[in-house]
Amino acid sequence: MTTGIEQREFQTETRQILDLMIHSVYSNKDTFLRELVSNASDALDKLKLEAYRDKDLEADTSDLHIELDVDADTRTLTVRDNGIGMSRDEVIDLIGTLAKSGTAELRRKLREAKDAVASEELIGQFGIGFYSTFMVADKVTLLTRKAGEKHGTRWESSGDATYTIETVDDAPQGTSVTLHLKPEDVEDHLYDYASERKLREIVKRYSDFIAYPVRMQVERPAPETDDTSAEDQDAEPKTVVETETLNSMKALWARPRSEVTDDEYNEFYKHVSHSWDDPLEVIPMKAEGTFEYQALLFIPSHAPFDLFSREHRAGIHLYVKRVFIKDDCEELMPEYLRFVKGVVDAQDLSLNVSREILQQDRQIRAIRRRLTKKVLTTIKDMLSSEDEASRDKYRTVWSQFGRVLKEGLLSDFDNRDTLLEISSFPSTHSEDEQTTLAQYVERMKDGQEQIYYLTGESRQQLEASPHMEAFRARGLEVLLLTDPVDEMWVTSVPEFDGKPLQSIAKGEVDLDTDEEKKDAEAKREEQDKQFADVLGWLTSTLEDQVKQVRLSTRLTDSPACIVGDEFGMTPSLERMYRASGQEVPHFKRILELNPTHPLVEGLRAAHAERGDDPALAETAELLYGTALLAEGGELEDPAHFAKMLANRLARTI
Repeated sequence: MTTGIEQREFQTETRQILDLMIHSVYSNKDTFLRELVSNASDALDKLKLEAYRDKDLEADTSDLHIELDVDADTRTLTVRDNGIGMSRDEVIDLIGTLAKSGTAELRRKLREAKDAVASEELIGQFGIGFYSTFMVADKVTLLTRKAGEKHGTRWESSGDATYTIETVDDAPQGTSVTLHLKPEDVEDHLYDYASERKLREIVKRYSDFIAYPVRMQVERPAPETDDTSAEDQDAEPKTVVETETLNSMKALWARPRSEVTDDEYNEFYKHVSHSWDDPLEVIPMKAEGTFEYQALLFIPSHAPFDLFSREHRAGIHLYVKRVFIKDDCEELMPEYLRFVKGVVDAQDLSLNVSREILQQDRQIRAIRRRLTKKVLTTIKDMLSSEDEASRDKYRTVWSQFGRVLKEGLLSDFDNRDTLLEISSFPSTHSEDEQTTLAQYVERMKDGQEQIYYLTGESRQQLEASPHMEAFRARGLEVLLLTDPVDEMWVTSVPEFDGKPLQSIAKGEVDLDTDEEKKDAEAKREEQDKQFADVLGWLTSTLEDQVKQVRLSTRLTDSPACIVGDEFGMTPSLERMYRASGQEVPHFKRILELNPTHPLVEGLRAAHAERGDDPALAETAELLYGTALLAEGGELEDPAHFAKMLANRLARTI
């Protein structure tokens, strides 16, 4: 069965990315072959697993391998595997279109990349390795047949706006990708991909650890024999064709660390993560005893573009006795460590494991606990190290993955103390350096019992907040928490090192020392009497907006601020829940007034003289609105507020 050739157009996003790749200059084009070999290895893994699951699958798994076929005369290079293969629909979805999210961001970053190396790293980071073939080829032909299916698919493109696809009946099981190489640059012999020597070098460098043989047929001089005639001696030297395996196939995780080079670790990381950058940290593990496993984990040096995307996939590959079971094994690592990449090779699990069995398996849960503790301990060691290079690694980890790690404070109660120890936050102590909670506690002033914090959208907004005034005046350090996840974890973490966490925008704040309290008590009683009437009137006037109006001890310059109950929900958290589709009630908060501010004192005097004057009610609304804006809040009716303010300003001219 062979159908007619169908011509299709690439997605707009795919065309733009292909154009960027074809017309850009890259410093190291060799990595296209690593991507193809890595894809072939994945296809072999998947076939092996499917054969375990489906005993009736009509597929030959007796000699799984990857083959390189090069023709120097026609300048073609074919990378062939006998793995799982693809159906026609899968070819269209995976090759004909760029179905991943984030393509617009990729195009922007590719254009902004300062050099070729940066561009290459972005290609790997965004998971479009197949398209790198167009860096070296004028035309790419893909022939594939999915295991168990009768017909295959041929796909072909020259990297322009279109590709062709047809159904064929003469395709072997697996996938072959044939590159019609660009003309050789005689001035640049580094990129002669029709050269046996070059291909051998690339495979050895990038794919030596692949678990399947990477084979290539090579010509060798025929061995000489004793009965060679004189006529034969004058003829052209005879050659024989031999099949050679180019890679060692050694499982990197099974070798002692002392026997593995940094380059080997780096290339293995790129293989399992499909990244083009080197890892920040390598974590080898070996467990013996009741059950045995080996693991090789990597902490990346950069966060992937889809770290916070729903489509983001976990990064741990599960093997059992060197047999691939599944990639992206979510059961082996908690969600907040989803950036960690690597492999786990267990000895005692069933080869025919399903997702449900993995979730329930006691050994899997135990491995997960140990992997989690090892990763967190590694990060903690970076932080506590006296070596500046290690501390720089910690800073990189936190800058790239801090937001994700803080998610663990909400879900991982067993490791919460360690997570708190490795967490860093901006604070008023320094504009440049973040602080750990332990460092904050060391700097606490005598008599200070709480760790103070304030949440919001930006450091600039928080530093300008009226809530900060009394703390700034007394030189008290405040953590400035601006990540969305901060709004959630602070409500579930009661304390650190015996010190309660206290929002300076919630509850009542009492910063006076024992001596100051004696002097201030009488003054406050007098103020309460003086302001009792206006406070009651304001509470009634603003009853739709606030639950109470009271005098403040946290203000020094501003006339008013809005605070929540000690255990109430912040407006930002309310908005987050509503944005996610959850219905939450609106929580009224408290308006606090600065009794020493001229505006507040004037309002008290005016109310004592004029009572329920409508103009004073307008002043009350303006006072509340400005307090809401000062903390970065949103007015319910901005147009009404602007009209009141304009009218008031007009009367002052």
